[in-house]
Amino acid sequence: MHSRITQFAVSILAILLLAGGCAQPPAQKEAAPSASSTSAPASRPTIVFMTDFGTANDAVAICRAVIYGIAPDTRLTDITHQVTPFSIEEASRFLYGVTPYYPAGTVFLNVIDPGVGTSRKAIIAKSKKGQYFVAPDNGLLTPVLDRDGLDSAREITNQTWMMQAPVSSTFHGRDIFSPAAAHLAAGWDFNLVGPVVPQLVRLTVKTSTTTDKGIDGEIIGLDDPFGSLITNIPVDEFKKLGYVIGNKVPVLINKKPVTVPYAKTFMDVSVGDSLLYIDSRGRVGVAVNQGNYSKRFNIAPPGIIFIPTKHTPIKTIKPSKH
Repeated sequence: MHSRITQFAVSILAILLLAGGCAQPPAQKEAAPSASSTSAPASRPTIVFMTDFGTANDAVAICRAVIYGIAPDTRLTDITHQVTPFSIEEASRFLYGVTPYYPAGTVFLNVIDPGVGTSRKAIIAKSKKGQYFVAPDNGLLTPVLDRDGLDSAREITNQTWMMQAPVSSTFHGRDIFSPAAAHLAAGWDFNLVGPVVPQLVRLTVKTSTTTDKGIDGEIIGLDDPFGSLITNIPVDEFKKLGYVIGNKVPVLINKKPVTVPYAKTFMDVSVGDSLLYIDSRGRVGVAVNQGNYSKRFNIAPPGIIFIPTKHTPIKTIKPSKH
């Protein structure tokens, strides 16, 4: 009996010792990193998307799906998908205006491609600012690269950067440009996309002409949905004409004479009245305060505009009801 009690006591003691050992917190294998040693997470890549596809069909949605399928962590935002169809010059103007506000490493995906399926190259260009541009080689990048400098450009020929299914002859936005942009955003080596393109196609950008009589310019777009006329006359050239805020400015728009006040902002004239102003990008514009100049006067790009110097007015221009 005594031996049984002794064995029972030893067993109880062993169980208690084991339970006590299990109750102790496990030793940490590795010390938690201190706040000072914790590095900030890498920023997510950004793709900025622009097309002339519009939003009435599924083309943009398909391209987005391709991108997210390859690079799901990508931040995807837009410039616009309402570029006037086939208007490379308009797209180049939008791209030029947007790119200064994005950092190095941003991927700009541009699909305005009237030459899709032809011998025109599909390319990725890198600017000296470190931004990347995925686009057809049709001159769309000319203004941006003239301003920021071209580091290098490569043709997209590596099949692993494209959709693996047969490439369509009419939808390179889905099959070539979107997957290339996604792979680039995912960190793939730009130098492996294809051979160097030594010379890119250049776009001939229309510029205004200044003489001692005035400035000949063009109406290059509308500031929609407001219908204000966008011209290619830069503010520095307009200032040479001698006008100051408050002056009445005689103008020929598509060879028809109008006279509009030179104003700083829209509410400087009465609601419904027209004005000439300098827009946010430093160009001469013509607008109606709280109205649509294009619709009211049936004027749409392309068009021509002439503004005489203040000291040499054109006799044929007379004040209008504008």
